[in-house]
Amino acid sequence: MALRLFGFINLFYIMKPGFIIQQTEKLSRAMRALCAFFFKKRTALYTLSVIQVQARRSVYKNKQLCYLMYMKFEPLVKLVGDMPCFDLQLLVQALDEKREVIRVQLSRFIKQGRIIALRRGMYALSDVYRRVALVPAVLANNLYRPSYLSGLWALSYYDLIPEAVVWLTSVTPRVPRRFENEIGVFEYRNIRQAAFFGYHSATYSGAEILVAEPEKALLDQWHLAPGEWSSERLMEMRYQNFETVDKSRLAEYAERFASPRLRRAAKRWSAIAGGAEIGAMTL
Repeated sequence: MALRLFGFINLFYIMKPGFIIQQTEKLSRAMRALCAFFFKKRTALYTLSVIQVQARRSVYKNKQLCYLMYMKFEPLVKLVGDMPCFDLQLLVQALDEKREVIRVQLSRFIKQGRIIALRRGMYALSDVYRRVALVPAVLANNLYRPSYLSGLWALSYYDLIPEAVVWLTSVTPRVPRRFENEIGVFEYRNIRQAAFFGYHSATYSGAEILVAEPEKALLDQWHLAPGEWSSERLMEMRYQNFETVDKSRLAEYAERFASPRLRRAAKRWSAIAGGAEIGAMTL
């Protein structure tokens, strides 16, 4: 018991008043009385209620601690309610608070179900509080920048393949990443900076997204999948709506890739597309 008391006494001499009161309140009456005896030598004698009032005033003077304890959720909704997602840096700048203070409060909101964690440092309000729809394709553009949607998802978007693709694949000149959250799976494949072209803004579910052009979506898919794209392999993809793709642009983009493998794939695809178009005309 004596060792425990003297341990607390040592803490009391180096901690702030707010911490002292918080810890003292946890002690038994006898221990508090003994602790008060040691306080006589360096502080005036106050009743416990008076000390609590003074400690509370000192806490309110500490802006960071006050924010951490009493920050309301409503101001956050007002700030980001019209955004599909927001990041920690935005809150740091808008609220003029330290990063760790805000991060702790966001963690509490996540546990309460008010906020959705999308990835480290990026969040979205839950459906109850958000005033805009949360479109996964829009999130794909925002979770990892710069990037644009491509590959199988883009091919499905243009109806170039019969399958509906839920897995959101994007390309980026940065290191590859993959994020999983309650909204979906977001994969980012690396592509060299010289090949980061051939995308545009398009409307999807009432929102603007960055997506590869049809020709670039094909080339990105062929580039990301290893191995030779033979005519047989291309046929297995069951491509459709060939008229959506501009063959001259496909050949031009293949040249910009500076990849013999992709140039061969583009020529084979154009030959297959030509045969399909002739067959359609015959029918």
